Amino acid sequence: MLKFGIIGLSSGNGHPYSWSAIFNGYNKEFMNSCPYPAIPEYLSKQNFPEDTIKNAKVTHIWTQDIKQSEHVAKSSNINCVVEKYTDFIGKVDAVLLARDDYQTHYEISKPFIENGLPIYIDKPFAASVSEACKIFELEKFKNQIFTCSALRFAKELQLDQGDLASLGDIQSIDAVVPKTWELYGIHVIEPVLNILTVLLPNLKMNQHSQIKKIKSFYSDGKKFVWIDWNGKIVLKFCATGDDHSPIAIKVLGKNGTKNLEFKDSFNAFKNALLLFVDVVNGLADAPSKDFVLDIVKIIELGTSHE
Repeated sequence: MLKFGIIGLSSGNGHPYSWSAIFNGYNKEFMNSCPYPAIPEYLSKQNFPEDTIKNAKVTHIWTQDIKQSEHVAKSSNINCVVEKYTDFIGKVDAVLLARDDYQTHYEISKPFIENGLPIYIDKPFAASVSEACKIFELEKFKNQIFTCSALRFAKELQLDQGDLASLGDIQSIDAVVPKTWELYGIHVIEPVLNILTVLLPNLKMNQHSQIKKIKSFYSDGKKFVWIDWNGKIVLKFCATGDDHSPIAIKVLGKNGTKNLEFKDSFNAFKNALLLFVDVVNGLADAPSKDFVLDIVKIIELGTSHE
């Protein structure tokens, strides 16, 4: 049984509640007062303890606020609340850095990476390639650093070969996500890059030359990033800012259109966490460094080309 330590919280991000519950189950009484009501709502639709991840537990938690840590611990059945996140060292097998304020990722992850602990760093890994490389340079062994958007594993945001056959040649992929480009753009960038690897099976990540042209601009409080990917497929991303929107992807082909919309948070998170467990156990590889850097490159280009 692997022992994980979890680190949180950042504004608007309830992952310590949900990720820990996926491993440990949850206490309904405390979880119902979770400040993120969507979490107890989707947890209530699962079957516990059957739907938990069986071969790992979140045993330790740290957040900036001891009272908040205690509430997460009571909600998600975590035994140990620590005063400093470095107290995890020597007590856990791996770390879940469940904060999306990417500005803190280097500082917080550094002591764990240097001490040889595998770490899952929440999205976005970084907002610039230089900062991403700075974190990767700390890595002591292959697959020590794991990072992704869990939406990469959402089945409802994927295409199969039947879809491709009915769509014909793909002309554009349009994607929309709520909130800001820097924090939430990855939730559509990563699934779109996954779709591209299905469309273009010989595609190798870290080929920034695939990006022929990029245009980025704001309009009515929304951030638009348009990419001419390879001279044939246009990618159009929109982060809607304060306007509510679903997380959705529209694939436009010569013969038709396929609409994909994100629905199932629990299974996306669970699938990502299951992969991390396998990576820690040496049974799988983490998302490649090249793939991660491609995502960060798109975030950075979309931010800088205004």
